[in-house]
Amino acid sequence: MTAAQLPRPPIGPAVFDLLGRSHLTLESACRTSDVAERYRDAHLGALRAAAALVAARSVPSPRSRPRSVWQVLPRIAPELGEWAAFFAACSTRRSAIDRGEPVSVREADDLLRQAEMFLEIVQDTLGVPATMPLPQSITPVSAVVTGLVTGQVTEPAAPSAPSAVGARRAADRAESSTAP
Repeated sequence: MTAAQLPRPPIGPAVFDLLGRSHLTLESACRTSDVAERYRDAHLGALRAAAALVAARSVPSPRSRPRSVWQVLPRIAPELGEWAAFFAACSTRRSAIDRGEPVSVREADDLLRQAEMFLEIVQDTLGVPATMPLPQSITPVSAVVTGLVTGQVTEPAAPSAPSAVGARRAADRAESSTAP
């Protein structure tokens, strides 16, 4: 019997709880009109999805020291290494936003879409049925809230998303350009 034929161990309730909380956090990000909160919630949603995968695939050791989920994820799911690097870079950006640095609407919305895609990938990796899709549209962010009225918001260089994101976006653009 090969490894691919072995049955998967059952997924515990903590994993399902983390996946559900990830989805709820991403829904909250869709509904907020505060751009910094949207970015934080999108990142937190991705973090919870990654934690679910780590919880499902690893056995805690009493001697292990606390580590970032983004450091652990590539070890237990090497196929998600690019995602881990991407969200680790977003952690740095999130810390800067928490200190008061401005964030653009586009940056927050892009992270939200990437976090939703990551949650879907994690669910697929675990063999868990996909949850209900997030709302098709997100709550618009007010220009006054983002600083666009005062010109304070700049477009900082965002970390590059994993190649799967670029491929999906290109497919989405091609699909929308051929739609009637």
